Parts: sequence; structure tokens; C-alpha cells
Amino acid sequence: MNDLHRPGATSATVERPDPEPGGSAPPEDGRRRGNRAEESAARRYGPGFLVKLAIMAVVDAFGVYVLWSAWVAESWIVLGAMAAMLAVANWVYFSRRTLPLKYVLPGLIFLFTFQIFTIAYTGWVAFTNYGDGHNSTKDDAVAALLVQNERRVEGSASMPLTVVADGDTLGFAVVQPDGEAAVGTAEDPLSTVDATLAEGRVTAVDGWDVLDRQQVLERQDEVTTLRVPVSADEADGSVRTTDARTGYVYTSTLTYDDAAGTMTDTVTGTVYAPNDSGQFEAADGTTLNVGWRVFVGFDNFTTAFSDSRYAGPFLQVVVWTFVFAFASVATTFLLGMFLATVFNTPLRGRRVYRTLLILPYAIPGFVAPLLWSGLLNRSFGFVNQVLLGGAAIPWLTDPWLAKLSLIGVNLWLGFPYMFLICTGALQSLPGDVMEAAKIDGASPWRTWRSVTMPLLLVSTTPLLISSFAFNFNNFALVYMLTGGGPRFDDASVPLGHTDILITMVYSVAGLDGTAPKNFGLASALSIVIFLIIATISALAFKRTRSLEEIN
Repeated sequence: MNDLHRPGATSATVERPDPEPGGSAPPEDGRRRGNRAEESAARRYGPGFLVKLAIMAVVDAFGVYVLWSAWVAESWIVLGAMAAMLAVANWVYFSRRTLPLKYVLPGLIFLFTFQIFTIAYTGWVAFTNYGDGHNSTKDDAVAALLVQNERRVEGSASMPLTVVADGDTLGFAVVQPDGEAAVGTAEDPLSTVDATLAEGRVTAVDGWDVLDRQQVLERQDEVTTLRVPVSADEADGSVRTTDARTGYVYTSTLTYDDAAGTMTDTVTGTVYAPNDSGQFEAADGTTLNVGWRVFVGFDNFTTAFSDSRYAGPFLQVVVWTFVFAFASVATTFLLGMFLATVFNTPLRGRRVYRTLLILPYAIPGFVAPLLWSGLLNRSFGFVNQVLLGGAAIPWLTDPWLAKLSLIGVNLWLGFPYMFLICTGALQSLPGDVMEAAKIDGASPWRTWRSVTMPLLLVSTTPLLISSFAFNFNNFALVYMLTGGGPRFDDASVPLGHTDILITMVYSVAGLDGTAPKNFGLASALSIVIFLIIATISALAFKRTRSLEEIN
């Protein structure tokens, strides 16, 4: 009889015999393993894998485009960084052993691109002379100088000119003094071609489109800046036009000696040699107006603290920046905390009042200062004309009133934020602690000073630190409300009484158009701002540890 039919026997007591050495597994085990392998393959190459493959294909295509652009522009740092990010991304998303990185990698890439790279690039620019006259490389500076110092060749004949195009490439079709038609571009010198002439002017050329007047006007800047070489020899000059109808031959009054690295003025015979500041300098100290970027060490930091043009205003701006940041945080926090305390108690219509109080927070931060600049206008503002009966108070043009206006407008903009965080903090305070204070006989003021306030600071101090950092760099408010004015009377740079460090950087960089661009000095000041905020934040966060012991 089979063991399964014996009394007391169960299926659990039956053991399947192991396969003999060198033998094969039972057929049913092989089928199970085959099914599991098929299910695993189906999961691995299912719809989710296809979606991931499509997304990575798009990412890789974009990455290849960036790599090609960086290669063409010879931007080797961008090329190397992009290649590394592409390699890491493909490894992470096609590997089964990097599951945590699949979620972290996008954030790391954005952190590297928009934070680490930006800080590193700013730090590099701070040690260069990058700015007006020093925007690019030495080769670009040589090319720009040769172009900027072109003069019409004396005795050269004018040539009837027609603007032609081959796709996006512009060219000139001219009738040369010998009557032959020639076409050239910025890259290709003039060469004789068969063309149709009418009234001594080219009207059609094989392979080229003749531009009409409207098309020429649409590309006017390109036409007037285009220079078509007369021949392969640069000394023969190039054809230029100012009216898109007549061309003249121009040649540069400067010549560049590539072997010696010097620039010579052919009119005066002056020789300009490169100096350490990235300019061509003559023996008498005169320099050519276009230079190139070079490493200048700590010169920008020295200029910020020692140059009389910047040192005096810089110290005043630093002091006002600290005053503005501390005053903004203190006033907004105190008002927000007071209102949060008042409306934390049961009141009729409390929800309506809370809604009205946070309305300023709903207005965009760059729009509100513009509104207030109109309200505080000396001659036509609502505050002076309506509220003060036609008074002419210079809210934005007097140094002290402008500073007071900044703090007041920032109070109006910032107290709703403090009101919200203080309301949340008060509602999360432990009730047993407050009840214990009442049982111990503490007065409301004593309870507030010894219990409520310390517990409130535990949760709000990090936000106060971030608020200080924000107001330390509150560019939008200052720029939109006062523009940094009124200006210093004795300053030779465009800085004013309400400028803070970040708006000073903006002015020094020349982005407002009031001064030559000096990105090197502006980057150096940005590094100083970063160090100041980082130091204050580190000390403040260290201080908060003592508050946490109360919790």
C-alpha cells in the first residue's frame, strides 16, 4: 500500500528524493524556475522600463546637444561636467543596485548646477578683471581691436553693393572697378561669379537670394557690421557698407605681430605690448581700449576696502545693511507675534481678521514696493495728498526718511509671515506646561516671559535666521522702492543712502547702466556678503542649541 494511505500518514512526511549527482531536477521544478525567470524578465522589460528608456533617451539627447555646443564653444569645463553627469545618470537609472540614488540624483544635479557651480564660478570671477574692456580672450581682443580701428583705404573706389543671403549667411555682391561681379561672406573672401547686372548693380546671383529693402532693414545690424575680406591676405582689407548700397574697402590702422605678441599703430608707429592687466600698453603708459580676462589675485578685494571710490561708501552700506536686516526682522517679528497672541484667544470674527491680516503676504514682493513708491511720492502720492492734506514730505528723497520708509514698507510686507509662523507655534505649545504655570501661581506676564516666549523661540529662531539672511539680500524692496537713493553727495560711484550690499553689487557690476561693468569687483563683494551671512547664521544656529535645552 502507498504510504499516503497508511493511517496517520500526511503529505508532510513524504520527502521528494534529491536528484542524483550529475542528474537533472524534476520536470516540475524546472518549469517553476522557467516561469519565475519569465516573470522577472517581464517585470524588468515591462511598460515601466520602456517609459524609463524613453525618458533617458530624451535626457541623453539633450546631453549630447549640450556636449556638442560645449565642444564648438571650446567650453571644456561644461563639456566635462555634462559628460560626467550623463555617465552617472545612465549608470544610476540602468543599474539594479542604485535604488536610493534614483531618487536623490535629480536633486544632486540641480544642486551642483545652480548652487555649487554658481558659487565656484563667482569665486573664480572674483579673482579676475572680468568687466567692460575685459570680456573675453586675448585672441578675441586682438580681433576686436583690428576691426574697431579700421579706416577707409585712401583712393579706393566705391563699389555698387547688393546684400545677398544663403540661408542665414549674409554676403555682399559687389561690382568691382573692372566691371566684374564678386560675392563674399565674413568667412569667404570676394570671388568672381557669374551674375545678372542691371544699371551697374548685381540683381541676381546663382545660389544666392537677393534681399529686398524690407529684408535688409530687418537685418540692419548684421549688414552694417558685416566685413567681407577682399582677398585671403588680411592686409588687403575688407568691404563694408553703411547704406547697404555702396561698399568701400577698409583696412585696420593696427597690425598684430603674432610672434612678438605686440600691436603696432601703422599711423603713429607706436608699439603696444601686453601687460599684466590684460591690455596692450605703450611705453608712455597709454593703453588700447579693448583687453582680455586675466587673473588678478586679490586686487578686487583690495579695491573694495582701500580704494577711496568704494571704501567710504562700502562701510556706510555695510552698516546700513546690518541695521536694515536687524530692524526688519525685529519689527516684523514683534508685530507678528503680538497679533498672533491677540488672535490666539477666542474672539468673534477671528477667522475674518486673520484673513485680512495675511493679505499683504499675497501681493508679489516686487509689485508691492512699486505701489508704495507711488503712494509715498512727494508731489502726487496718496499719503501726502490725501492722508496728510497736501503736505510735501520727501519720503523717498530724504536720506533718513527713505530709510524709515524702507523699514516701514518692509514691516507691512513681512509681518503676515511672522504672524503665520507665530500662530502655528503658539497653537503647538504643550498645554500641560501652560497649566502647570497657572497652578504654580505665575502671572500672565511671568508665564509669557518664562514659558511661552522661550518655547516660541525654539521653533521660530531658525526662521528668524533665514528671515535675517533674506532681508540682508532684499534686493527687490530696495531697488523697486528707492533704487538705492538718494545718492551720496561725495561719492564718485553710483551708490546711495539706502543701498544695501546686494544693490551695491548690482550697481558696481554696472547692470543698471550707470557705470562701466565690473563683474570681478562685484563677484568679490558677493563673496564678502556670503561670508558675512554664513558667519552670522553659524553663530545664530549655535546659539539656538541653548534654547533647545528648554524644550
